[in-house]
Amino acid sequence: MSALSNSNWDRRSVLRAAMGLAAAGGLAACGGNTGRSGGGSGDALVQYFHAYGEAGTEQAIKKYAKAYGKANVTTQWITGSNFEQKLFAALLTKNAPDVFEFHPQIQLIKSGQVADLTDIIEPVKSDFNQADITSHTVDGKTYGVRMIDDPQFFFYRPSLFEKAKVEVPTTLEELLEAADKLTTGKVKGAFLGSDITPVQHNLIWSAGADTLTADNKAAFNTDAVAEGLKQLRTLFTSGNLLLGAPTEWWDPSAFTQGLTAIQWCGMWAMPAMQQALGDDIGIFPFPKVGSAGKESVYNGGWSMFVNAKGKNVETAKEYVKWLWIDQKEYQEDWATSYGFHIPPRTSLAESATKLKSGLPAEGVKLFNEFGHFDNIGWTQAMIAAFNDVMANSVRKDEDPKAQLDACEKKVDTELKKLFG
Repeated sequence: MSALSNSNWDRRSVLRAAMGLAAAGGLAACGGNTGRSGGGSGDALVQYFHAYGEAGTEQAIKKYAKAYGKANVTTQWITGSNFEQKLFAALLTKNAPDVFEFHPQIQLIKSGQVADLTDIIEPVKSDFNQADITSHTVDGKTYGVRMIDDPQFFFYRPSLFEKAKVEVPTTLEELLEAADKLTTGKVKGAFLGSDITPVQHNLIWSAGADTLTADNKAAFNTDAVAEGLKQLRTLFTSGNLLLGAPTEWWDPSAFTQGLTAIQWCGMWAMPAMQQALGDDIGIFPFPKVGSAGKESVYNGGWSMFVNAKGKNVETAKEYVKWLWIDQKEYQEDWATSYGFHIPPRTSLAESATKLKSGLPAEGVKLFNEFGHFDNIGWTQAMIAAFNDVMANSVRKDEDPKAQLDACEKKVDTELKKLFG
């Protein structure tokens, strides 16, 4: 689901931000109104959610919480551009939430901040997308319950492709050619976000590489990735890329308002796009880079975690189990009624009516065929290091291989901290 459409924050900073509890230690705590009742007793829980942009989301989460009969669950709906800062600051105080949404980050596990949820997940483990299980598991223990999977891909206007006599790109070279042919006086060929970092993981995967190896070694520094960076530089300087868009990549406005013929965005935006453009919408994965590459789809999403340092750990675990494991009706409602998302439960993903046909079904197909999930060991510091590669190689025209070498050194330093 997208962030607030009227805010100026970058969705990626929330999708993968994890500033680290040490960094958060210098931040002020959230306001004194915690929403708690009962003074933090076992029958009162507080949950944190960032403010989603889709209408009805806040009401839905509060409706689910109200239906839970074993505890008084209060929702803190965090608005603004710094959800992660407020979350990590609050986790260091006595007013910390009992339950919160975020993404799998190994720092949270190593610091003992999130509770082991293996016992509540194990009975239904086989019904979850196994890639989701893997992305939340460390040393055989699973932390966090996935709520939604959010695949991301390119959206395009078939009518514009037909008019320009453009085929759907399957290689990065073809994407550059298509963007050139689709660019007119008022319409840019493609929009990849204001700083192009939303596609940085796909660039790696589509070049046949990966962020990390299975034994936690850097795996992204390849000649194919370097060549892909050069091609993105060509696109950046071509005049065919939408830059300075009024909204960020996670918001479909640039696409629906006709500012671009192709936009990188998420499956959550499909209903808004369909409302604006009808059937004149198609999707395709990030195209392959080089002869050894393969098309890729990035899977974002959100998960629920229990604060292991809270006063109500067992009560919080029972609530998470009730809502995100037992209540399939609510899980499907959350995944398909406020934008389109794929339920992480295989049984729900297969039965969800709204995902069975049309564009959503195509999104599910691409997700299953080309999907990549976050590696829990690929930390925010590593992501930031690769952000620098994108900035320096694509936007500043510095040597891609030298930038990848520098990034690898930074990543190696972080890996030694985490894994020795």
